[in-house]
Amino acid sequence: MCFRAIQGGCDNSCARDLVETPFFMTCLNLRGRRCLVVGAGPVGLEKIEGLLAAEAEVHVVALEALPEVEELAREGSLRLDRRAYASADLEGAFLVFAATADTELNVRVFQEAEARAMLANVVDVPPLCNFIMPAIARIGPISIAVSTRGASPALAKRLRTEISETYGEPYAQLAEMLNDIRGWARETLPTYQDRKVFFEAIVNGRPDPIDLLRRGDAQAARDLIAAHVRAVETAGAPA
Repeated sequence: MCFRAIQGGCDNSCARDLVETPFFMTCLNLRGRRCLVVGAGPVGLEKIEGLLAAEAEVHVVALEALPEVEELAREGSLRLDRRAYASADLEGAFLVFAATADTELNVRVFQEAEARAMLANVVDVPPLCNFIMPAIARIGPISIAVSTRGASPALAKRLRTEISETYGEPYAQLAEMLNDIRGWARETLPTYQDRKVFFEAIVNGRPDPIDLLRRGDAQAARDLIAAHVRAVETAGAPA
């Protein structure tokens, strides 16, 4: 339910406005940052698991909690307060998810977070969010985010699944191989442009390293990368 519906005057313009919103896509480093989740039901658990995967410091406030959330609290993965939400819970938090079945409470959390210029998300109510969560495909070091600007989370999840199936393990393997030589590239190639040319020559060259990895020939992919490294070391310039 959107804020205008709560006020008794919804004309669906919130949803239309959201689809037309040009979101700024980014990736947040939440490691060690305190993030608040209000609500510990199935929806709250989904957000909690995502925050823990990002190594955030998770604080959950809820009158009731799923056994899975209680277990995470017992093992020390998060802090769980079994009580009503209070405005002071926002203090020191980087972002907040409101994931309760209480519409008035969700609106209150959003308004109080907005007043603090915090990142706030009322789950499944895009107009009451200053950021939205994309569907994320994670394959090793690769993360691919898919967003429909809130128009259809179900469609975003389907796209995520299809992307995961298309851009799977070979891409993750190549990312790890290329990461292994980043330090060498920074020390050897003096400028950003030099490094850009070097890595693009590997990724877009022939033979195609992705094709090699799809065929299960990881050694051939490593040999290809090593050949580019030798070419630079021999010639003193990008391959």
